[in-house]
Amino acid sequence: MIIGVVRCECMLFCAHSLKEKRSVIKSILRKAADGHNLSASEVGYQDTWQRAELAFVCVGSSKVPVERELARALVIIDFRTEIERVHTEYEWL
Repeated sequence: MIIGVVRCECMLFCAHSLKEKRSVIKSILRKAADGHNLSASEVGYQDTWQRAELAFVCVGSSKVPVERELARALVIIDFRTEIERVHTEYEWL
Protein backbone atom coordinates (compact mmCIF):
# COMPACT_ATOMS: atom_id res chain seq x y z
CA MET A 1 0.00 0.00 0.00
CA ILE A 2 1.27 3.46 -0.98
CA ILE A 3 0.04 6.71 0.54
CA GLY A 4 0.91 9.87 -1.35
CA VAL A 5 0.53 13.33 0.13
CA VAL A 6 1.12 16.58 -1.69
CA ARG A 7 0.98 19.90 0.15
CA CYS A 8 1.09 23.11 -1.79
CA GLU A 9 1.22 26.70 -0.67
CA CYS A 10 -0.70 29.01 -2.95
CA MET A 11 -1.22 32.74 -3.43
CA LEU A 12 -4.52 34.28 -4.46
CA PHE A 13 -3.57 37.70 -5.77
CA CYS A 14 -7.10 38.65 -6.87
CA ALA A 15 -8.85 37.79 -3.59
CA HIS A 16 -9.91 40.81 -1.56
CA SER A 17 -11.76 38.96 1.19
CA LEU A 18 -12.00 35.58 2.88
CA LYS A 19 -15.29 35.04 1.06
CA GLU A 20 -13.61 35.39 -2.34
CA LYS A 21 -10.74 33.15 -1.27
CA ARG A 22 -13.02 30.41 0.06
CA SER A 23 -15.05 30.46 -3.14
CA VAL A 24 -11.93 29.68 -5.20
CA ILE A 25 -10.56 27.12 -2.72
CA LYS A 26 -13.86 25.24 -2.34
CA SER A 27 -14.21 25.02 -6.11
CA ILE A 28 -10.72 23.54 -6.47
CA LEU A 29 -11.15 21.06 -3.61
CA ARG A 30 -14.54 19.90 -4.88
CA LYS A 31 -13.27 19.44 -8.43
CA ALA A 32 -10.15 17.56 -7.25
CA ALA A 33 -12.04 15.07 -5.08
CA ASP A 34 -15.13 14.56 -7.27
CA GLY A 35 -15.25 10.96 -8.45
CA HIS A 36 -11.59 10.24 -7.79
CA ASN A 37 -9.57 8.31 -5.22
CA LEU A 38 -8.39 11.51 -3.58
CA SER A 39 -9.01 13.55 -0.45
CA ALA A 40 -8.47 17.29 -0.49
CA SER A 41 -8.45 19.93 2.22
CA GLU A 42 -7.29 23.43 3.07
CA VAL A 43 -4.79 22.82 5.87
CA GLY A 44 -3.19 26.18 6.48
CA TYR A 45 -3.71 29.94 6.36
CA GLN A 46 -7.50 29.66 6.75
CA ASP A 47 -7.74 33.21 8.10
CA THR A 48 -5.44 34.83 5.54
CA TRP A 49 -7.26 36.03 2.45
CA GLN A 50 -4.45 35.94 -0.13
CA ARG A 51 -2.67 32.78 0.95
CA ALA A 52 -3.70 29.12 1.23
CA GLU A 53 -2.13 25.78 1.96
CA LEU A 54 -3.85 22.82 0.33
CA ALA A 55 -3.24 19.12 0.89
CA PHE A 56 -4.18 16.22 -1.36
CA VAL A 57 -3.94 12.60 -0.22
CA CYS A 58 -4.31 9.43 -2.26
CA VAL A 59 -4.00 5.77 -1.29
CA GLY A 60 -3.27 3.02 -3.78
CA SER A 61 -1.63 -0.33 -4.34
CA SER A 62 1.25 1.12 -6.39
CA LYS A 63 2.98 4.46 -6.79
CA VAL A 64 2.11 5.16 -10.44
CA PRO A 65 -1.68 5.57 -10.06
CA VAL A 66 -1.21 7.56 -6.84
CA GLU A 67 1.21 9.92 -8.62
CA ARG A 68 -1.27 10.30 -11.47
CA GLU A 69 -4.11 11.30 -9.10
CA LEU A 70 -1.95 13.81 -7.25
CA ALA A 71 -0.66 15.31 -10.51
CA ARG A 72 -4.25 15.67 -11.74
CA ALA A 73 -5.11 17.64 -8.60
CA LEU A 74 -2.15 19.99 -9.15
CA VAL A 75 -3.18 20.56 -12.77
CA ILE A 76 -6.56 21.80 -11.52
CA ILE A 77 -4.75 24.48 -9.53
CA ASP A 78 -2.37 25.35 -12.37
CA PHE A 79 -5.18 25.97 -14.87
CA ARG A 80 -6.87 28.51 -12.62
CA THR A 81 -5.85 32.11 -13.25
CA GLU A 82 -6.81 33.44 -9.81
CA ILE A 83 -4.47 31.14 -7.86
CA GLU A 84 -0.76 30.37 -8.16
CA ARG A 85 1.25 27.55 -6.57
CA VAL A 86 4.40 28.91 -4.95
CA HIS A 87 5.66 25.83 -3.09
CA THR A 88 4.85 22.14 -3.50
CA GLU A 89 6.01 19.28 -1.31
CA TYR A 90 5.47 15.53 -1.83
CA GLU A 91 5.54 12.90 0.88
CA TRP A 92 5.31 9.12 0.43
CA LEU A 93 4.28 6.77 3.20
